[in-house]
Amino acid sequence: MQMGKTKNIVLALTALMIAGSLSACDDGRSGAEGAAKQLASSLAALDVGSLAVDGKDAAAANEQLKAVFAALDPAKPSVESGAVKLDGDKATFPLNFTWKIGTAEWKYTSQAALKKSGDKWAVQWATTLLEPDLKEGEVLDKAITPPARAEILGAGDAKLISYRPVVYVGIDKTTIGSADPAASAAKLAQVVGVDEAAYVKQVQASGPQAFVSAITLRQDGRPITDQQIAAIPGARAIPDSLPLAPTRTFARAVLGSVAEASAEQIQKAGGALKAGDVVGTGGLEEQYDAQLRGQDGVSIKVRPPGMTDDQLKAAKPDPRRVLFSVDTKPGDPLKTTLDPRLQQLAEDTLAGVGPASAIVALRPSTGAVLAAASGPGSNGYNTAMLGQYAPGSTFKIVDSLALIRNGMTPDSKVDCTPTITVDGRTFKNAEGYPASSLGSVTLRDAFAHSCNTAFISSRDKVSQAQLESAAHSLGLAVQTPKLGTDAFLGSIPGNADGTEHAASMIGQGKVLLSPLAAAVMAASVAHGAPVSPQLVLNQGSVSPSAGATPTASGSPSSSASPAASPLASQPDKPVTPAEAAALNDMMRAVVTSGHAGFLASVPGAPVGAKTGTAEFGNDNPPKTHAWIVAVHGDLAVAVFVEDGGLGATTSGPLLKSFLTAAG
Repeated sequence: MQMGKTKNIVLALTALMIAGSLSACDDGRSGAEGAAKQLASSLAALDVGSLAVDGKDAAAANEQLKAVFAALDPAKPSVESGAVKLDGDKATFPLNFTWKIGTAEWKYTSQAALKKSGDKWAVQWATTLLEPDLKEGEVLDKAITPPARAEILGAGDAKLISYRPVVYVGIDKTTIGSADPAASAAKLAQVVGVDEAAYVKQVQASGPQAFVSAITLRQDGRPITDQQIAAIPGARAIPDSLPLAPTRTFARAVLGSVAEASAEQIQKAGGALKAGDVVGTGGLEEQYDAQLRGQDGVSIKVRPPGMTDDQLKAAKPDPRRVLFSVDTKPGDPLKTTLDPRLQQLAEDTLAGVGPASAIVALRPSTGAVLAAASGPGSNGYNTAMLGQYAPGSTFKIVDSLALIRNGMTPDSKVDCTPTITVDGRTFKNAEGYPASSLGSVTLRDAFAHSCNTAFISSRDKVSQAQLESAAHSLGLAVQTPKLGTDAFLGSIPGNADGTEHAASMIGQGKVLLSPLAAAVMAASVAHGAPVSPQLVLNQGSVSPSAGATPTASGSPSSSASPAASPLASQPDKPVTPAEAAALNDMMRAVVTSGHAGFLASVPGAPVGAKTGTAEFGNDNPPKTHAWIVAVHGDLAVAVFVEDGGLGATTSGPLLKSFLTAAG
């Protein structure tokens, strides 16, 4: 019986302790903390209309909130409530605000108070709750100051893309007077060559204070004169400057261009871009946009109550208090190896070529890419660096290296026959092959006249894996960390037999190179060691996928294959000076005794070369790509013309013109 009484007493005491504990917890803290979090959430959404507010009507508080922060639109803050301090039916806590304005981050802490009325906690409304330095009736102003976009520089810090003078030609509706805006717009559209109906509609839809731009023209050499513009009521030419290359087409596929950010780009940027911002489009301008663009300057100021924009402009000094500011950070110039003279020369050389085409020039001693020009037939595509094409007989440079490694020399004998059949497929030499070079000839002679059958007949002396290794030795299909941009450096299968292996011996089958890769191959011969191309000198924090192998869908080549195999990290057996000397000897023979004799008259250092004609498609006779690569002192050049016929007769004259003018 005594034990039962003791048990009852213990249970009673436990119940009292639990009840006391619950009473202590139920001091309103949970309700206050809930109200604090709800306030923080509502402020983050910039909408406090549904909150219980004390000291101001909730709707009026909501209107004030939106007015104070209107200038920061479309940004919204992140708001977190801090630890709640209770004092009877009152509670206080901090509110930690974080605003992302462009690339800047503005942080501050305000103090908030709650008051309990019945079982609810109401917000004690105060202007300082929104920002601690804010007074009643004041609102915020935002100013964004974009930096000038940094330049893209070439060899010797030559300005490739820099600010150049332009004029915005359009209709200024504030100066049109009594003239008909539609008539003026129609006349201007005809003069500058834009869509008349669309421009008239644009002018008609704009407000009475608008300037409606029709076209932006380079100031230098612009075809539309001030007199022609002034003759149209309301028409104006407003001078400005934009980041531009020397000409509209100069290295455009490599460098890219700049333009106002699109709605899609602004959305993807997550607040880092706004309407009117200039961003890179394509090429290096897009790839290194963050480096070139720099960071906007940001200023958040407090505007005095009731002050209009006009009053603010007229006030001296500026009556606004600065709450937050970040200085403009200029972009960093992008330094490249492009030589503006050689780049323009390459583009001029290709100006009259109809199909897709390219000229790439490298400095063998350094790997510097001096020119990477894609002709007008490439339609803006970077054929020079991204094109994927069968290299034809230029690949015999790789074959020859593999044969030399297996014991042959330039004087070794090979059989050059009119045709050769492999597993039922007949291969022949290029049209017009000289009969005097048939029979048992030296490897040098077979190389000089590009005897397909001689190289195919030697296929059993060289495995496909040895071809792949020799290609890597000359810098093909190898990663290029110094390049600084995407490029196709080649695809050479390591396994092939029968007709596939025979086709590889003449640079066909699944062997693919870009003009850049072909120039690297020639440069490696001239240098006596594998050359790794370099275009961007200061890659900074940007990590482009240098040496990437884009899929064939990115190339206009009708002979492109599926995506290339992964690139080797580096050659496992680099070409040696002795091997390169033998290859140089054979490339020189192409000029002295082969079918590139037209290069003998190029002034300066002796020229070594190799032509290439690569069949593609199913036509009979098949269409062919025209190639030629050359070394000339400390210069290695590849010239390519898609569907261009024979390398010697199509690409050869282009090469001669380029080398002669390059000096």
